[in-house]
Amino acid sequence: MAVMITDDCISCAACETECPNDAIYAAGSSWTLGGQEHDSLNDDHTFIVPDKCTECVGFFDEPQCIPACPTEAIVKDPAREETQEQLMAKKEHLDSVGR
Repeated sequence: MAVMITDDCISCAACETECPNDAIYAAGSSWTLGGQEHDSLNDDHTFIVPDKCTECVGFFDEPQCIPACPTEAIVKDPAREETQEQLMAKKEHLDSVGR
């Protein structure tokens, strides 16, 4: 499952530099995937692009953004459950198309 940022976020950006998939963006920022630009997913606080989040599978044993968050605003997204195999396939896809 991907992780998500809740409304408890203070937009401190502590999590952004921790993400190996470049899946975390500042509020109001456009994001890219495979060279295509997309509109912001949240204009109020930092956000995670679910299509780019692998919970750090393929890089680390656990998501790096969660412990970096000073407000505990990053949680697993119950609407996006994925197996380890699905997360690794997503990582491999990101490797091939570009983050």
